[in-house]
Amino acid sequence: MYQLDEKIWFWTLGVIPVIILFFLVLQLWKHKTQKKFADKDLLKRLSPDKSFFKSVLKIVLLSLAFLCLSVALINPKIGTKLETVKREGVDIVFAVDVSKSMLAEDIAPNRLEKAKQLVTQIINNLASDRVGIIAYAGKAFPQLPITTDYASAKMFLNNMNTDMLSSQGTAINEAIKLSKTYFDNDEQTNRVLIIISDGEDHSETAIDLAEEARAEGIRIFTIGVGDVKGGPIPLKRNGVVVSYKKDNQGETVITKLNEDTLKGIAEEANGAYINGKITNDVVENIREILNKMDKTEFEAKQFADFKDQFQWFLGFGVFFLFLDIFLLERKTAWLKKLNLFNENF
Repeated sequence: MYQLDEKIWFWTLGVIPVIILFFLVLQLWKHKTQKKFADKDLLKRLSPDKSFFKSVLKIVLLSLAFLCLSVALINPKIGTKLETVKREGVDIVFAVDVSKSMLAEDIAPNRLEKAKQLVTQIINNLASDRVGIIAYAGKAFPQLPITTDYASAKMFLNNMNTDMLSSQGTAINEAIKLSKTYFDNDEQTNRVLIIISDGEDHSETAIDLAEEARAEGIRIFTIGVGDVKGGPIPLKRNGVVVSYKKDNQGETVITKLNEDTLKGIAEEANGAYINGKITNDVVENIREILNKMDKTEFEAKQFADFKDQFQWFLGFGVFFLFLDIFLLERKTAWLKKLNLFNENF
């Protein structure tokens, strides 16, 4: 396991293509200038010890030196010890609606992006809870199993979009059904499912499944994204709206936030409904709910004793700079005898 301590220094890697570009421009300028001065044979007689290969080698060494020094500034660290630690928390599964209706822009920037923002902020405020992610539309699809790796959770969340599932529609019941497979401890009672959706449920069994989930110790909290007045579903090309989704009669489809469905599901599963319009209010409500719940102790493996590795790259960087400084661009007598660089050709 490794981690990067100072990622901001990645920008220094941009020096390498600048060095290479400068070298190419310089060689082109030299070639044109020398061609005006004398022909190739005469130049070879005037400077018999000139080595083009060594010029290239110097640039390679200089680029390697900057690469190593940049990595040294970034300071990679390697975990040298794997420990098993005791943690207390709640298992939380996020079910995010990725149906086409989530593209509606009645809440900025659109319903799906707002849902992703809400989940990200909730995760940012967690301490030792485990999280899992489900994407659903007409079907539900597991995105991330229960884990304490919040960075991975946010990465998977960020990559979610309305094209990831071919089965369209909104079947909340599928998300509830899949969430039951996420909780791996039969004795655990503090199981939480958070559904983020506009509430447009195309199934009729979600409330029944919510009641079953309650019997299994799963509390369901629903977060509504969108506006009760609704909005059209934009169809975009290269980020520009070209039209809006229409029904079979050619009328523009208006999708509305259905709070009643979300409230009904939450009530059946001993949870609560939260309007997702104001992010801070959502995060605060979820925090209060989780703080009141009993915490389950579980084991988690994590790397400890991360050790700095910058010194290796710093040493190689200085070594390459040392070689570059003392490597002359002229042919050397003893190297000519060895002919290591094919300089006789």
